[in-house]
Amino acid sequence: MTAQDSATPAGSISVHGGGPLGADPVPDHNPSRRGGTLLAALGVVAFSLTFPATAWGLEGFGPWSLVTVRSVIAAVIAGGCLLALRVPVPARRHWAGLAVVAAGTVLGFPQLTTLALETSTTAHAAVVVGLLPLTTALFSALRIGTRPSRTFWIAACAGAAAVIAFTVQQSGGALTGADAYLFGALLICAAGYTEGGRLARVMPGWQVIAWALVLCLPLTLPGALVALSLEPVQLTAHSVAGLLWVAAGSQFVGLVVWYRGMAVIGIPKASQLQLAQPLLTLVWSVFLLGEHLTPAAPLTALAVLVCIAVTQRARG
Repeated sequence: MTAQDSATPAGSISVHGGGPLGADPVPDHNPSRRGGTLLAALGVVAFSLTFPATAWGLEGFGPWSLVTVRSVIAAVIAGGCLLALRVPVPARRHWAGLAVVAAGTVLGFPQLTTLALETSTTAHAAVVVGLLPLTTALFSALRIGTRPSRTFWIAACAGAAAVIAFTVQQSGGALTGADAYLFGALLICAAGYTEGGRLARVMPGWQVIAWALVLCLPLTLPGALVALSLEPVQLTAHSVAGLLWVAAGSQFVGLVVWYRGMAVIGIPKASQLQLAQPLLTLVWSVFLLGEHLTPAAPLTALAVLVCIAVTQRARG
């Protein structure tokens, strides 16, 4: 147990300016809260590029190769940072939570969404991201006892409904065989986000994802070797750029700023910033993948931004 751990009363963990678990750790008027919102927003921007980058990666890698190799690269970066800064190994009581983070954000969500993107467009896959903020808030309420206000829930549900309607319309309104992968990814990622946000209250957010990546290395390294031997690989500018982004940008840097932001402003409110992620993904898809964006996008974007503003102001 570290000195930091021993100095914190059980049931009222408070680190880096945080408050009791399940409550917003920083008051609305505190400048740190604005910084936390900015960090969470940067994480959303990084995540919004994940699906287009994955589509690029799939041009040259198989789904299993892409996910395992990206995890290995991210683990090497994370492990190097941990070694360079001589970060001590987390206390034993934190490893179960880190395992949940690893299962949700390192293994489960990337693998399931990559398999889905083999047969689904990025617009259809964005349904997952549209539902993720609400699902994360629900997991947060169940796991750590957060109790957002009624206004928060109404705005969150309205925003999720707007995103779902838009993304389903973009995909033609038809359900595909990829939906099972997408809904499975939704549930496991929400659990990983919630547990990661909880752990980011007691250790720096970057260490949460760094240790989760290192924890997966005994699985991802041999998995990458096997997948590369079985799936064809074609190195192109797109496939390499896509791999590097999902490894360094989405899998490490994005999660570092995201978990830190959640620790500052609270899990439910940070999760609602992700309502903008599907729309950002569609914008990137237009520029990077040449997908067509319908006129409904600006109206949906306005509705989502209104919902985000309401959830950020609603008190838990």
